[in-house]
Amino acid sequence: MSKTINLNNKTVVISRTDSIGDVVLTLPMCAWLKQQYPECKIIFLGQSYTRPVLESAPFIDEILEWNKIEALPVQARVEELKKLEAQVFIHVFPNKDIAKLAKKAKIPFRIGTSHRSYHFLTCNIKPNFTRRKSEFHEAQLNFELLRSYGIKELPSLEELTTLMETFQPSSILPEGIQHMIQDLNLESGKKKVILHARSQGSAVEWGIEKFARLAKLLSDNGHAVFYTGTNEEGVNIRGSIPTAPNVFDVTGKLTLAELQSFILQTDTLVACSTGPLHLAGVLGVEAIGLFSPRRPIHPGRWTPLGNQTKVIVHDEECELCAKGEDCNCITKITADQVYETITSDIEELA
Repeated sequence: MSKTINLNNKTVVISRTDSIGDVVLTLPMCAWLKQQYPECKIIFLGQSYTRPVLESAPFIDEILEWNKIEALPVQARVEELKKLEAQVFIHVFPNKDIAKLAKKAKIPFRIGTSHRSYHFLTCNIKPNFTRRKSEFHEAQLNFELLRSYGIKELPSLEELTTLMETFQPSSILPEGIQHMIQDLNLESGKKKVILHARSQGSAVEWGIEKFARLAKLLSDNGHAVFYTGTNEEGVNIRGSIPTAPNVFDVTGKLTLAELQSFILQTDTLVACSTGPLHLAGVLGVEAIGLFSPRRPIHPGRWTPLGNQTKVIVHDEECELCAKGEDCNCITKITADQVYETITSDIEELA
């Protein structure tokens, strides 16, 4: 018997309770569902700290915060899910506790990859695909979970970017930060560049010394540089931030909601594979990603979506990375190389 239903006037829960970048790359499937089934209700189950990202997505109707639900007694958790009256629950990021909970709540259609053993006991729709060895992008792979609801071919990266066109933050910047941007007196053709030097363990890092060299290069050539990150990250990198004209430390000064709006005020963001890089991509800002070619963290799977994204890899044929071994070849990307990538479009217009 077919386990598909028309999703109009139905409630769908999308569960992705991991980090910012992963959430950003899950949003296109939410937008597609709303596009195909305009009368469906999309509920996103995420973590509290990703809420500002979800609030920027108009195709999401309701946000649930897993860390708050998880703090409840088990039966209270079940009741929270029952109250949703959901017909479909999609486990984009597999979580054994959430999978058990969705079954206890008796949600009729529970979708999760067959590559998690506990899904055989908790899910009744189990698409068979693997992420780790796939040639597809992470955002494309999410659509494998929608095979029962009209997906016959995985969308292209261009189609995924189009699905994110309505993504728009609304937070107002702190007055001091807004004045800092407005008071810049940059020459024509000079850029406002964000350097997000740390990744909280989500990526192989380039190194704060390399970011410092890049910041000095940008400043010496008349560009403005803004270091972003959490306050904790700022404590770790402030000693390496160059004291130079138009180099600003805004680490710890922006909430995630404000960071999104701040990104929109700039021209370029440079980072390794981390959440702000993906935010810049879907916001239409030039997003320059520094990547290792090692699977499964290679740019083929994790390049940011967007029309202005660029990827830099030191050696796509790196032998150590090809063997899946730990490798620091990303640190061999030079500051000059990144600077040339940032300024290449300026040179083309000159």
